[in-house]
Amino acid sequence: MRIGIDVGGTHTDAVLLSSSDVIASTKALTTADVLGGVTNALDTVLATDGVEDSDIEAVMIGTTQFTNAVVERRELSQVAAIRIGLPSGAGLPPMADWPDDIADVLGRHTYMIHGGTLYDGWSLADLRDGEIDAVIEDLKKKKLTAAMVSAAFSPMNAEPERIVAERIAAAIPGMRVTQSHTMGRLGIMERENAALLNTALLGFANRVVGAFNSALKQRGLNCPMYVSQNDGTLMSADFVKQFPALTFASGPTNSLRGASKLTGLKDAIVVDIGGTTSDIGVLQDGFPRESNVVIEVGGVRTNFRMPDILAVGLGGGSIVADEGTKMGPQSVGHKLVTEGLVFGGKTLTATDIVVAAGSADVGDKAGVAGLDRAVIEAGIATIHRMLDQNIDMMKPNSDPVPVILVGGGALLVTGDLKAASKQYRPENAGVANAIGAAIAQIGGETERLLSYRETPREEAVKMVTAEATAKAVAAGADAATIRVADIEETAIPYMDEGATRLRVKVVGDIAALNKAGENA
Repeated sequence: MRIGIDVGGTHTDAVLLSSSDVIASTKALTTADVLGGVTNALDTVLATDGVEDSDIEAVMIGTTQFTNAVVERRELSQVAAIRIGLPSGAGLPPMADWPDDIADVLGRHTYMIHGGTLYDGWSLADLRDGEIDAVIEDLKKKKLTAAMVSAAFSPMNAEPERIVAERIAAAIPGMRVTQSHTMGRLGIMERENAALLNTALLGFANRVVGAFNSALKQRGLNCPMYVSQNDGTLMSADFVKQFPALTFASGPTNSLRGASKLTGLKDAIVVDIGGTTSDIGVLQDGFPRESNVVIEVGGVRTNFRMPDILAVGLGGGSIVADEGTKMGPQSVGHKLVTEGLVFGGKTLTATDIVVAAGSADVGDKAGVAGLDRAVIEAGIATIHRMLDQNIDMMKPNSDPVPVILVGGGALLVTGDLKAASKQYRPENAGVANAIGAAIAQIGGETERLLSYRETPREEAVKMVTAEATAKAVAAGADAATIRVADIEETAIPYMDEGATRLRVKVVGDIAALNKAGENA
């Protein structure tokens, strides 16, 4: 059995799965400290009759804690940003385009030294020992405990980053160091930013993982814990301590994966309707379609592998205005249970509209007994119009596509959506996100820029796949079960003939669970 938990801004959802069957589920309001909601969810599903603590093989958690820490500028450590790239790039130092408030929190400790490589892996400049020694001395002087090392085209040749990182770690015991090539894709500014955010979260990650592990042990669970990544896969607790920033956007990703599991559909549009927003994403071969644009996290440009999600200001707590013709983006959020009309409050919300229409049995219908029928009809039309318009924006073409409705706010959809060829509202749709966390596999991804003239395509794909596989195994995957989930090739027309950007993503089963099954 597995337990899947997803912590959202409004609700904390949990499910207990036996194989593919949902044995128990719970949906509760997220607590201010987040951990309280997680432990409450654990207690609820573990109270299921006939379930022993020893039956639980693993716990999978999707959490917003690291994203919230960046957005709220809290729990972040000061970080030394060391870029290897001179004489190039001197005009755009690290954090040059960051919002002032978060740059101040990280301390603005920036260093630029000679070194790095060109796109083909050849040396841009030699590393200079004197520059490295000067950086180390300044780090000691400032008593910094975290550093990020980036280098020009490090995904092509990571040696400069490794050399500098090893020098720093050897000179300053206990220093936490992130090398940018382990974090992001090609594009030094965005990759560097991603690595900086990750490094700033390392101390917090240790505390969060420790708290989650303590919660499991207090409840008699001795099973491994995994945390959801941005791309719909998992990573082990130890891996999270090294790469906490890879959890950004894991919530919407879990919902898409859960929707695929509940319906059996591999290709569809998924609409996850919560208390404040509706997240619309695209399933491709059972995994979320990834975004190819720069992703901002807390105002910082990054190139994380993120799902292509369109967030619409429509949810169960959305405030209704203009006689039902306007809905959201303002929302009462988790205060719906006290401020909505059907809960004795004074604010007209989207939930009140569907209850008044007789399409949902939530709260006390007497609270909306006097609502004007014209407002109700206009509100229902507004909900459907907003979703249809935004689903159309996410579709790969103009043809209607299957649409899966999940999330606690899915009850807002009372009729057929024009943008859908067929509409699905599966059983347990309200906890699809927790199901997505529970069923996820371990993944790894590698991107390289190379020439098919110098390295034949078959050999290149094999090489990059091997690198992605190594990352997946390091994150906790069983090497024997790994398969290629996606290959993306982009020809680079302005470079040498045959130059191609090659990205390979692999997924595999959790090694610890497979091993446990073999020993059972």
